[in-house]
Amino acid sequence: MFKRKWFILLTVMYMLFIGVQGVHALEQNQLPNIKILATGGTIAGSAPTNTKMTGYTVGEIRIQTLINAVPAIRQYANVSGEQIANIGSNDMTDEVWLKLAKRTNELLADPKINGVVITHGTDTLEETAYFLNLVVKSDKPVVLVGAMRPATAISADGPVNLLNAVRLAASKSAAGQGVLVAMNDEINGARDVTKTNTSHVSTFKAPELGYLGYFNDGEPYFYRKVTRKHTKDTEFDVRNLTELPDVEIIYTHVNENRALIDAAVAAGARGIVYAGSGMGSIHRNAEPALVDAQKKGVVIVRSSRTGNGIVTPSSAQWTAEHFLDGDNLNPQKARVLLQLALTKTTDLAEIQRMFNEY
Repeated sequence: MFKRKWFILLTVMYMLFIGVQGVHALEQNQLPNIKILATGGTIAGSAPTNTKMTGYTVGEIRIQTLINAVPAIRQYANVSGEQIANIGSNDMTDEVWLKLAKRTNELLADPKINGVVITHGTDTLEETAYFLNLVVKSDKPVVLVGAMRPATAISADGPVNLLNAVRLAASKSAAGQGVLVAMNDEINGARDVTKTNTSHVSTFKAPELGYLGYFNDGEPYFYRKVTRKHTKDTEFDVRNLTELPDVEIIYTHVNENRALIDAAVAAGARGIVYAGSGMGSIHRNAEPALVDAQKKGVVIVRSSRTGNGIVTPSSAQWTAEHFLDGDNLNPQKARVLLQLALTKTTDLAEIQRMFNEY
């Protein structure tokens, strides 16, 4: 009888344990599934001391270590990591872009995946974000995140940024908003965001149009929406691309000459973004070189080095010379759009339409 009672008691305890485990498993299964794609950068950086904020080694920490360092993530999503690259974003390439875009689209096509987070260095994060904003074919959330301090720093910003990025990617409110950037408790849209400071954690801003939203105690709140076409509504498709057209940026300055423009054309550039002064103004020494380039089939887009404002037709002469207008895209983002435009067409009217729409 005594043995029988113990057997019953142990059986009940075992069944209760299985039940608790089953509830826990059910809770986990109900959480969104978020894939984190890692490319390196400061968020994965390592320094010899916890007070060193510069001169560290980027991309030294693998993605699973970063995930393990923020156990609270698993309260909000089932996460898994994948290392796409391990570089500083100053060394970002078209090859990595295409690999990242194709893998992101593969993941988002899986009905079991609810969103994608991409860890990235901050130097070119805005360009990668805008590229993905134009080529991702889903309205599921895609969130880029980085850090301004290495993971080993005494006040590293990476862990909370990563936690917020996962919570944002897991939020239904982020769906259909285009590619997002989540850093410093702020939510920015890929088209408008830019890095504004070399070292401050508050470096990413949308200077004129403002943030899309904020995090409050980790919860994302949106206050405005993106109106330009993005993600699944664009005409760009990178599935079969192995490279992108060569587009160069020429930055104007006092006493500019034509040397860099001629060199870009000689090197095989298919497009040039001219970062002009003011409203995309062109130096008189550079203009003949741009005209010659255009006659050779190089597409010329006027942008501005000022960082803010719209570049519209401001000179009948430049319009007559078939130079296109870059709207309010900064030079580096105008370059991204021109690269993708040239994968579709060389028709100037069509490319101008794209700058007007995207």
